[in-house]
Amino acid sequence: MPAEGKRCNPAKLLLDPYARAVEGLPKWNEALYAYVPGDLDGAPSNADSGPFAPRSIVTNPYFDWHDDRQPRHAWNDTIVYEVHVKGFTQTQPDVPEDLRGKYLGLASRPAIDYLRRLGVTAVELLPIHQFVHSQQLVDKGLRNYWGYDSIGFFAPHNEYSSRGQRGEQVQEFKQMVKNLHQADIEVFLDVVFNHTAEGNHLGPMLSFKGIDNLAYYRTTQEDPRFYMDYTGTGNTLNMRHPNVLQLLMDSLRYWIQEMHVDGFRFDLASALARELHDVDRLSAFFDLIQQDPIVSRVKLIAEPWDVGQGGYQVGNFPPLWSEWNGKYRDTCRDYWRSQDASLGEFAYRFTGSSDLYAETGRRPYASINFVTAHDGFTLRDLVSYNEKHNEANGEDNKDGESHNRSWNCGAEGPTNDDTINALRARQQRNFLATLLLSQGVPMINGGDEIGRTQKGNNNAYCQDNELSWYDWKNIDEALLLFTRMLVDLRRTHRIFHRRRWFQGRPLHGTDVKDIAWFTPQGKEMTDEDWNVGYAKSLGVFLNGEAIATTDEAGERIVDESFYILFNAHHEPMTFTAPEERFGKSWEEVVDTNDPPRRRDRRQPRADVPAGGTFEVAARSFALLERAE
Repeated sequence: MPAEGKRCNPAKLLLDPYARAVEGLPKWNEALYAYVPGDLDGAPSNADSGPFAPRSIVTNPYFDWHDDRQPRHAWNDTIVYEVHVKGFTQTQPDVPEDLRGKYLGLASRPAIDYLRRLGVTAVELLPIHQFVHSQQLVDKGLRNYWGYDSIGFFAPHNEYSSRGQRGEQVQEFKQMVKNLHQADIEVFLDVVFNHTAEGNHLGPMLSFKGIDNLAYYRTTQEDPRFYMDYTGTGNTLNMRHPNVLQLLMDSLRYWIQEMHVDGFRFDLASALARELHDVDRLSAFFDLIQQDPIVSRVKLIAEPWDVGQGGYQVGNFPPLWSEWNGKYRDTCRDYWRSQDASLGEFAYRFTGSSDLYAETGRRPYASINFVTAHDGFTLRDLVSYNEKHNEANGEDNKDGESHNRSWNCGAEGPTNDDTINALRARQQRNFLATLLLSQGVPMINGGDEIGRTQKGNNNAYCQDNELSWYDWKNIDEALLLFTRMLVDLRRTHRIFHRRRWFQGRPLHGTDVKDIAWFTPQGKEMTDEDWNVGYAKSLGVFLNGEAIATTDEAGERIVDESFYILFNAHHEPMTFTAPEERFGKSWEEVVDTNDPPRRRDRRQPRADVPAGGTFEVAARSFALLERAE
């Protein structure tokens, strides 16, 4: 009785929602649908879906975790690397061929050595819950590469197993986690609890739809045959039903307790907070997580939006949560493309977005900072393409973000090819330097550090091929070395990853603030300076005296102080160093216009006295360290 929202059909073989493993994928056939094709309102389909449906597998829960220890990095020490299990190693020549693109490929020594040399503390895996390649994609000769179409919230995706699909995927996933933990790297899962692969009223019947459609899904009140769609995928899970809440909480606890993962990123998390229609930050789901003694102790990250009305909720999640900071992404892109915008907003983003998080008692690490992610242009493409090129997706290039908000050479830009390529390389370094030296938690889009390109495709969700996989034969070695140096700077100096907010006030017993902002002329910023929309250059002083500890002998230890110079203007800018009380002299350690050619930090080169000048090239970032 679909008109009443009831869709149970005894002719359909269904996956157990609690299955720990799944064998096979749907073999697309009319029998997988509960209705007769072309007759939605007619009699139900009696075709047996058994020969075409995937199977639930009973698994052996035993695994020798031995002395596995979760790294438990402090939030402010965390550096996240968003990575695809398959794409990371599919063409990696140092990984054994039979392990490439598999859990054990990511667990292999070459893969882990790369992550350790890069210096990241956590990998955030694109969805690894069992997912489906929709018939619509398969009919086009495409595949669901990203994995945002879950059908099993307890089962690791079977195609990433190198040894079989009858429980071997569970063992291999556990081994991957164990190996990453031994390398002191945490494992976060990108979980898709907002919808499933069963789609709307036209979709297949694979599991939940045939067990209890009205319990698992939000249907429309006026006609329960149809589904509420806050996700853009056809359906939305019913977070108001106790059995759905129990399922998701059981899933989270399973991945923590049995699979030893360290945290979760919740896709379209606003959809999880919709009690009736509006987003409710105190919804039942978040209340359950808040009080749960297991789930509340791991790292929790929200993607704070969905596609429904009022779904953009950056800054509005409960205090336990960190958030993908979409405002950080947009502001940084606008700044480096010289868009007229408030310097004040850029300053907020660079210092952790206190305007979004401080009033609710959260710390800078509530902000997960990012410039690019899996969804959109890669960093290389961000600075290279004015328009998207999604032709390979088979949707007439109508899918994905309509335009590139962050890059336009413009009439003022250079026309010489070599000069343009140099500028694009510099812009990549500008974004990475800004990201990795901002307060908050940086997230690197996997592959950006080696110049990975998708040839202008900003929606490669269905491109399970060389377009999306890492191209290890053509990596940008100089960019990789530069990224490693920045990560090392961040980890070495606590001034770049403080636990608390800057106050903008003089430190006790001094007349020097913990942070101070300057015009290029070396004068502290005034209200008038902050509100000049066309201004593209400023400096910021970070006072290492604000980061003080005491050693075993009782001696006070402070961090170094730094002066950061931002110039998004299309011409060089001469900066004047602040007066002597901020520092007698300064030495250059980073210049995105002239990056180091080796992994280690460059030996300081420029020596700038207080009141002296330092030229920063057009669209460049420079970092000076106080010499004394």
